[in-house]
Amino acid sequence: QVQLVEFGGGLVQAGGSHRLSCTASGSIFSINAMGWYRQAPGKQRELVATITSGGSTNYADSVQGRFTISRDNAENTVYLQMNSLKPEDTAVYYCNGRFKITGTSGTYIYWGQGTQVTVSS
Repeated sequence: QVQLVEFGGGLVQAGGSHRLSCTASGSIFSINAMGWYRQAPGKQRELVATITSGGSTNYADSVQGRFTISRDNAENTVYLQMNSLKPEDTAVYYCNGRFKITGTSGTYIYWGQGTQVTVSS
């Protein structure tokens, strides 16, 4: 009922910048928080950053001060601006969101398919 599509993965040099975007579509009545997570090879998926519908943000300590999450509520899109990238930022990045679906009660979490970000040293 909701599809999330990430854009912007690729190969980046250490110290460089890159931006990811994720757009939600489907039977969306409203969106609560949206976020970015990542999973490196052999590791568990971990939180990168979240943003509420009101714009409050939360970051993992490892990206605080380097990454910025933002969202465009009108376009159902969340962004992740990544600066000062490090090789340890290499991972598959996933976006997610908590959605209220038109015609239903409650809220539901949906995930994107993920996009690979590789930071070369």
